[in-house]
Amino acid sequence: MPKISRTGLSVPASPIRKLVPYAEEAKRRGVHVYHLNIGQPDIPTPDGALAAIRAIDVRTIAYTHSAGIASYREGLAQFYTRRGLPLAAGQIIVTTGGSEAILMGMLATCDKGDQIIVPEPYYANYNGFAAEAGVEIVPVRSFIDDDFALPPIAEFEKLVTDRTRAILICNPNNPTGYLYSPEELRQLREIVLKHDLFLMADEVYSDFCYDGATHCSVLSLDGMDEHVIMMDSISKRFSMCGARIGALVSRNPAVIDAALRMGQARLCAPYAGQVAAEAALHTPEDYFATVHDEYKARRDFMVHALRGMEGVKCPLPRGAFYTIAELPVDDADRFAQWMLEHFEYKGSTVMVAPASGFYAAPETGRHQVRLAYVLNIDDLKGAMEALEAGLKTYPGRTC
Repeated sequence: MPKISRTGLSVPASPIRKLVPYAEEAKRRGVHVYHLNIGQPDIPTPDGALAAIRAIDVRTIAYTHSAGIASYREGLAQFYTRRGLPLAAGQIIVTTGGSEAILMGMLATCDKGDQIIVPEPYYANYNGFAAEAGVEIVPVRSFIDDDFALPPIAEFEKLVTDRTRAILICNPNNPTGYLYSPEELRQLREIVLKHDLFLMADEVYSDFCYDGATHCSVLSLDGMDEHVIMMDSISKRFSMCGARIGALVSRNPAVIDAALRMGQARLCAPYAGQVAAEAALHTPEDYFATVHDEYKARRDFMVHALRGMEGVKCPLPRGAFYTIAELPVDDADRFAQWMLEHFEYKGSTVMVAPASGFYAAPETGRHQVRLAYVLNIDDLKGAMEALEAGLKTYPGRTC
């Protein structure tokens, strides 16, 4: 039998999705599963985007430009410019989701064996993208007791080698919900300029900042045009995960040229998704205000509930719609599977994402889980009751 490649074997399973078979089996048994494992918003997609899809009237769905539909790139450039980030359409490559933007960013900046420093815990799929690109992720640890703040720059300095090509952050952070401050970004700017690195930022959750905080984009950093690559997506901003439209953004023409040639190799991003994304750019501002307030209410409810559970530690995230919680369990992977296989409370159970997959060394996140507050508060109430009951019943509870 032919052998699978080392690359094929090295791509890890998603900690967000690997428990899906157990959830499906629980549902077959008639158990209701509260999905806190995945960042799939239940907020309605803007009406304008849905109307644009329904109004598509073409005889043939053709390829678009490899960089994206021109009018969409123009509209997206204006969207960013209105937000204080002056850009031209030629500085944007439309991608197949934010995922392709991240992979393109890695491939455009790194050769096989090169290194990217990433604060951990980090978005689990960075591991998969890095494996595909032949890149080594070098983690720099942040801690729950510090609310997962940016590690000291001295810790980054220790990790820079002649193979280091970039620092990658997610801001606001998935999975922790931490929002990096302007001062923290300025510290990153200094080390990037000192060592002539790229600074890549996954800013998919930039619309979700709470408690009066505002998002500071890496594109706003002075003197960084040649160094910065920003990755974005419509998935969360407009609740359009399935449209699979993202963007790679850079003022560095060599980066854009490399990404465009990669885009030509895959031809184009999805046509219908781009049509919907362009229409979504005209979404009224009150949509964002309503969504913001809803997520903040969900955050406040869930964090309050988690902090009320004996033995649970949970920071208050200031962005995105996730939090990492430390649980009084022997093994979070085992606990998450047990909740789906062996537990139910009032006919329900909870699906969480074990945090082991959000660290370079799985053991580091052994007692932690990521929870997404993407359900309405009534459902979150049921989920928190089931989770607390499960923690009390779980045979591997540690306190």
